[in-house]
Amino acid sequence: MFLGEDLLPLLVLALGGAMFAGNLMAVVRPPNQPRREGDLERAPVTRSVIMGLVGLVASLWAIATLVS
Repeated sequence: MFLGEDLLPLLVLALGGAMFAGNLMAVVRPPNQPRREGDLERAPVTRSVIMGLVGLVASLWAIATLVS
């Protein structure tokens, strides 16, 4: 198989980890760049936390698949 048999769990792990880390950083440390018109002051906290949890679940599921 191209790139190994564990390609799909590895991709889910990478995407879930990036999703978790990105949303967590958006809540913890908002951007300090000058805002443009239409930009929000802070990331929507509820949406960011929910999407971060989805990424965490995907990452944990991928790790469990790779370990078993």
